[in-house]
Amino acid sequence: MFVGPGATRSGAMLDLARAVVRRAERHAVRAQAGGRPVGDEVLRYLNRLSDLLFVLARHAAGDAGEPASHD
Repeated sequence: MFVGPGATRSGAMLDLARAVVRRAERHAVRAQAGGRPVGDEVLRYLNRLSDLLFVLARHAAGDAGEPASHD
């Protein structure tokens, strides 16, 4: 299923927050790969936070969200 962002204002704000967290996660992964001291807990936290924001955004979209495709 593909989910379009921003079915509601609150959903759009949560989608934006998730994009920011995903960017932070990518930066942290690159920093760790470059030898910087980034703990595995930080990477795990950022990943779980983006998962939470995804679920919250879908919940906020409610009935206004895109219907699931059933191909």
